[in-house]
Amino acid sequence: GLGVGTVYYHLDMLSDFLTQDKHRKYMLNDRGRLLYQSLKEGRLPPTLGIGEAFSHRLGRWLFLSPFFTKTTRPQRLLPVSILVLTFGAVGAAIAKIEPVLFFYFPSTREFETIATLFFFHWIGLFLLSAFLIYILYRRVGGDLQLFVCLGISAFPLALFPYIHIFVSYDVARFVLFVFQIWTLMLVSSAFCFGKGLRLDRSIVVSLIIFYFNIVLLMALGRLT
Repeated sequence: GLGVGTVYYHLDMLSDFLTQDKHRKYMLNDRGRLLYQSLKEGRLPPTLGIGEAFSHRLGRWLFLSPFFTKTTRPQRLLPVSILVLTFGAVGAAIAKIEPVLFFYFPSTREFETIATLFFFHWIGLFLLSAFLIYILYRRVGGDLQLFVCLGISAFPLALFPYIHIFVSYDVARFVLFVFQIWTLMLVSSAFCFGKGLRLDRSIVVSLIIFYFNIVLLMALGRLT
């Protein structure tokens, strides 16, 4: 069956076409009935105002939406998620750069400590995001799917340490900036599929977490 997050996601996407009766059961509203009738007749009236973003292939792949849809059975992709995190942890330890969520800093810590910190920060990201999503949108369930999606979304930052080894400092800074943006997009997509949030709500949560990351760095004296 479908995961809780997937059900919430599709309900959010169809919210303009659905309503609830007094028993809180979902049913088509007037726009929904118009859409249904139009689809039966093989036409799509412009008055429905469906955004182009839903059919924009580049955007879908940029957010890895086709890939994340396969996480409805998260147990199958859990090894992939753990593999991505392990890949990043080993890379950070080899490159001697310490992760702090979306950022990296030169480190003199031991191999095992840096690798452990990589896992620690992404598990922390999972716990923080689940907490924020509950506080803001009262979404529960789908935790394993969220964890799997977040692990997969770590791929750009997991790849970065290996690039950092072979490029100059200035190039590495630029690459990290690009990868941070891409990771924020993937994390937002993970919230969509793991907790069933609309993309606009997912981006809000991602930006709150990124802001928290900056505040944390300032508190640690990493940013001045």
